[in-house]
Amino acid sequence: MKIKGMAWKFRDDINTDEIIPARFLNTTDPHELGQHCMAGIDEEFVEKIKKGDIIVAGKNFGCGSSREHAPVSIKGAGISCVIAESFARIFYRNAINIGLPIIQLEGASEEIAEGDELEIDLDKGILKNRTSGRQYEIGKFPGFMQEIINAGGLLNWASKQ
Repeated sequence: MKIKGMAWKFRDDINTDEIIPARFLNTTDPHELGQHCMAGIDEEFVEKIKKGDIIVAGKNFGCGSSREHAPVSIKGAGISCVIAESFARIFYRNAINIGLPIIQLEGASEEIAEGDELEIDLDKGILKNRTSGRQYEIGKFPGFMQEIINAGGLLNWASKQ
């Protein structure tokens, strides 16, 4: 699976209430939630992005509550991947379960600038920064995780089994 998009940068410790504020949790519809993605930080974020763009953040992305709404809102907004220095464990699990690829990459928040054009080959485990010319080995997801992502989430994967 290949992903291409522009980088949108965020700081360390982005919590689930910043990703999708509690006032928008009256639905589970991915499109509805996507309309409010990152509204706790930037109310106009979804108006700036294009389908396929990529979030790049510092450490501890997705900390806070265990709400699945956070990765659902990211995917619902059209974001194709999240790259961060580290992730909260439950956010990581929820993201994979809904088929949202997330990549842990040390130094990502320092080396990738907002607006950089990124290309990710999940099958080969390679991230290319087309703007800076740098390339990173990101490792491959274990086979079962790649199957879940390719299926669009755990429920889709399970229904095919």
